[in-house]
Amino acid sequence: MAEPYEPTAVDGGRDAFPSLESPPAAALAQLSPAALAYLGDAVYELYIRRRYLLPPQRLAAYHAQVVACVRAEQQAAQLQSLAQHLTAAEQQWVRRGRNAAGRAPARLAAGIYQQASGFETLIGYLYLAAPQRLNELLACLDFGELTL
Repeated sequence: MAEPYEPTAVDGGRDAFPSLESPPAAALAQLSPAALAYLGDAVYELYIRRRYLLPPQRLAAYHAQVVACVRAEQQAAQLQSLAQHLTAAEQQWVRRGRNAAGRAPARLAAGIYQQASGFETLIGYLYLAAPQRLNELLACLDFGELTL
């Protein structure tokens, strides 16, 4: 069994928050699309939370805005808006995530769930492999038509 990848920590392993260095390509290649989607879900939600943090408001308002943005339907729409900006390699990661998506919740159409899974997989992959590219794509997202 292969050794798990351990990111280096700022203070030689004693820091509670490890450095955010990209893992080696070999370690990244071992991650499943589901694992990347798991990470991508967290990264995207943190991005959205940060985006709506200012101006200060009540927690219920923060929550409503974040939930509206991280819903599968919204993620699928954001993926469609990014399609023209994606490279062939990024499109491949979306396909891998979409094809690896498990069973959709009853409230969702399978296609929407698959697209959202592909979006999360792409976010997770770029977070690890190309953070600058992730920032470029996140800057392309449009939240103007979002209704709460």
